Amino acid sequence: MTDPGWPAVLTHGAVTIRPLDRIDAKAWTEARRRSADWLHQWDATVPPGSAARPTTFAGLVRRLRRQAKRGATYPFAIEVDGRFAGQITVNNIVRGSAQFASIGYWIDVQFAGRGVMPLAVALVIDHCFTTARLHRIEVCIRPENINSLRVVEKLGIDEIGYAPRFLHIDGAWRDHRIFAITVEECHQGMLSRLGLSPE
Repeated sequence: MTDPGWPAVLTHGAVTIRPLDRIDAKAWTEARRRSADWLHQWDATVPPGSAARPTTFAGLVRRLRRQAKRGATYPFAIEVDGRFAGQITVNNIVRGSAQFASIGYWIDVQFAGRGVMPLAVALVIDHCFTTARLHRIEVCIRPENINSLRVVEKLGIDEIGYAPRFLHIDGAWRDHRIFAITVEECHQGMLSRLGLSPE
C-alpha cells in the first residue's frame, strides 16, 4: 500500500521541505562540518554493542529510503531560497490504532535564528495531520537544548512528560523532555500558530 505522506514537497515563502536525496551529499557534509561545534552535543550516537550506523551520506540516504518505503520514516531536507539548510525527519511512524510519529531536526548554524526551523516543523506537522493522516506527533528534546525548546515554545506544543536516559546522545544516555500535539489540538493548522496562512 502506498503511504499518502511520502514522498512530498512542502513550501512556504523561501522555505522548501523535500525528500533528502543523494545529490545533497556535498551541501549536507559542508553544513555538518560548518555546524559541528554547534550540533555535536545534540547528535544521536550508537550505544556500545549496538549495530553501527552508516558512515557515509550515501549509506544514510539508502537506509532512510528503505525505511521510507516501509512507511516508517519521512526523511526531509530543508532548503532556504534553494540552498540546503538542514534536515527534518519524521521517525518511528506507527500506524494501526496509534497513528503516531516523532520528529527530529537540525539546522545549519548559518540559518539559525531566522525562524526557519519553527516554520519547517509547522509545515511537516501540518502535512502529517492532513495528507499522512497521523493523529499524534511527539518531539523529544534534551533539557539543555535551549534552541530546540524555543521551537516547540513558538509553536505552542505542550510538554507532556520527562524521560530519564531516553536516547543515546553525544556518547551517553540522556534525559529528554517530551512534547506532543494531536490533530484535535490543531484545528487551524500549525502555520496559524506562527501567524501564517497556507500558500
